[in-house]
Amino acid sequence: MTKWNSKPVNEQTATGEDQLSMIPAWSVVLAIAVFVAFQYLFHGIMPHHRHELLPMRLLTGYFWGTTFASYVLLIGYISRDVKRRRMPAALWMLVVVVMPGGIGAVVYFLLRQPLLTPCPNCGAELAQDAHFCPQCQFQMAPACGKCFHGVQITDVYCRHCGHDLAEDQAPARLRVYSD
Repeated sequence: MTKWNSKPVNEQTATGEDQLSMIPAWSVVLAIAVFVAFQYLFHGIMPHHRHELLPMRLLTGYFWGTTFASYVLLIGYISRDVKRRRMPAALWMLVVVVMPGGIGAVVYFLLRQPLLTPCPNCGAELAQDAHFCPQCQFQMAPACGKCFHGVQITDVYCRHCGHDLAEDQAPARLRVYSD
C-alpha cells in the first residue's frame, strides 16, 4: 500500500463516480438477474386472465424488481465499504443481509467507522478531519494558532476567537489567502 494516493483526500469521497465504482461486478450481475427474475415472476408465472390489469402488473413487477435489485447493489457497496473502513466484514454482511426491510443497511450507515488516511509525514492512520498528526505533529489542515480550532484555508480571521491567521507560522501549503 502506498502512502500517497493519486487524488487529494477531499476529492476521493466528493465525487459520485468514486462511490459508484465501489459496487462490485458480481453485485451488478446479481442485481440484473434479480430484476429479470421478478419480471419473469410477474409476467410469466403469475396468472393473468384479465388483460385490463396489465398496467398494474407491469408497475408492480417493475417496482419490486427495482426494489430488490437496488438492495442487492447496496449489499455489494457495503461489502466493499466495510473492508475499506477496516471493520469486520463477515459480521456486517450478516447484519445487513439478515435484518429485515433494509434495517441492517441503515444500522451499518449509522455505525460505520470513519475513513482513515495515512499521514504524509510518518504514515500513521488518521481520521480525515484530523488537523494534526498525533504521532509527529504534522499539520494536516489549517488551524488557528491561538485557539487551535480548525479554520478554512480561505479564512483571514479565526471564526472562534478572531485571531489574525496571517500572523501564524503555518506551513506555506496551509497559509491563508489575504490581500
